[in-house]
Amino acid sequence: MPIVVLILAGIVALSVASLFWFWPPVILATVAGVVLALVALRDHFQTRHSLRRNFPLFARGRWMMEALRPFVRQYFIESDIDGAPISRMFRSIVYQRAKGEIDSVPFGTRVDVYRSGYEWIGHSLAAIPVDKVEPLRVKVGGPDCRQPYRASILNVSAMSYGALSQNAVLALNRGACKGGFAHNTGEGGISPYHLREGGDLIWQIGTGYFGCRDRAGRFCPDTFRENAVRDSVRMIEIKLSQGAKPGHGGILPAAKNTPEIAAIRDVPVGVEVESPPTHSAFDSPLGLMVFIGRLRELSGGKPVGFKLCIGRRSEFVALCKAMVESGIAPDFITVDGGEGGTGAAPLEYTNSVGMPLRAALAFVDDCLTGFGLRSSVTVIASGKILTGFHLVKNLALGADLCNSARGMMLALGCVQSLVCNSNHCPTGVATQNSRLQRGLVVSDKGDRVASYHARTLRATAELIASAGLCHTLELNRTHIHRRIDQHAIRRYDEIFPYMPYGALLKQPLPPEFALYWEEADVDHFLPRHCLTRTRSGTEEVLERV
Repeated sequence: MPIVVLILAGIVALSVASLFWFWPPVILATVAGVVLALVALRDHFQTRHSLRRNFPLFARGRWMMEALRPFVRQYFIESDIDGAPISRMFRSIVYQRAKGEIDSVPFGTRVDVYRSGYEWIGHSLAAIPVDKVEPLRVKVGGPDCRQPYRASILNVSAMSYGALSQNAVLALNRGACKGGFAHNTGEGGISPYHLREGGDLIWQIGTGYFGCRDRAGRFCPDTFRENAVRDSVRMIEIKLSQGAKPGHGGILPAAKNTPEIAAIRDVPVGVEVESPPTHSAFDSPLGLMVFIGRLRELSGGKPVGFKLCIGRRSEFVALCKAMVESGIAPDFITVDGGEGGTGAAPLEYTNSVGMPLRAALAFVDDCLTGFGLRSSVTVIASGKILTGFHLVKNLALGADLCNSARGMMLALGCVQSLVCNSNHCPTGVATQNSRLQRGLVVSDKGDRVASYHARTLRATAELIASAGLCHTLELNRTHIHRRIDQHAIRRYDEIFPYMPYGALLKQPLPPEFALYWEEADVDHFLPRHCLTRTRSGTEEVLERV
């Protein structure tokens, strides 16, 4: 192969030299040819890529086509109802509402209403005018909360500064301030960009305790109090797990730990910082309740809750047992579905860990009801919520409020280029590249976030008015229908039967909860029983330490 290449290169060189006397511009083609020849030689002699070694130069076309493939599919091939993780139909409605454009649809539905899984809300012959719908806000704060918060039914879900650019955080907070809804900080701490525009904040505290930690990475009550008493902090959320990667910690690389990030997160500059998979401030359901009570007092009585993705059901039952036994309950619980999004997560976690949102919501609502706690605990749903109907079906299933991350990102201008984990986000949303951030104009995008929120709530109000309801709190599982197969349709209350109030506080227990009750232990997150298995004829007993 090298001999052939050299012979061809010699022939080309002689030909070019001859042509140069008659047509001097041929030298430009020569330069290009030499560059391509050098690339071909390099491909031939390298040892990492088989295709490039066997087919120098030409094999590079494969990588070029792979790089272009997502964009070709999105813009030329996929239909309006295709596309993942969010279809063009839903992306378009977010863009239209954010920009204040016409958001109606011509010529009828494009979805297959006879496919299994199709869902709809049952309207009423006693429908009411939409202007009779009450303001769509819900009080968050239980009996021990001294500063309850009236939250919008749609808020910005947790996204940290660092994962998002400073302009993205500023625009989200500006939209939250203008639209009167809350902005979750994410576990990266409260940055100056969360405070500059005046929006209400939900301060999320993760396992790294960023913004409220000591030098050893443990929870620090003094720095917590300093941030928690800020007027802009309206709620405090303890992050136990998130839907995109539940049970998985994170690492802030040393290269990304700039002086600004270090100051926000209370960590040393320029070192690698770990977010463990579990908390160090507590190690049991009872410990979590004590921690909730402590944060509530340190914050001056603000609403304190936790966020989790449901894994083992017995562990949530253990949390409810601990609430009853300790007499301390969270003011709210955020339920993150396994379909939750993040800038970067292992494929196995994204696809195969965590309970999906609808099943998790029904389970959490039933548990709280069964333990007699539901009336004092607000439930918040998080997981691919984009439209008014997404809000309605999650609220009907058991949520009081909803959070959206990807919907708000789309309102900022995200085009789903799927490079969030590369620092090359072309719209300036999920990047720390100052050149790319420049394209995201805070004043314009903040107004778009507020517009998306307002018009989505308007669509929600129209939906519940069609069902004859004055507020989303009147929604229940009887309002939503799902096609099970070609012959069967079920309401949500038939798919997810209601739990009788207080049924988990007395015998006999509902049969479907008996095993979870037996496994649940208020002194440990793991189930009560030991796991026994036999391997190669030897019995191993794996006991909890």
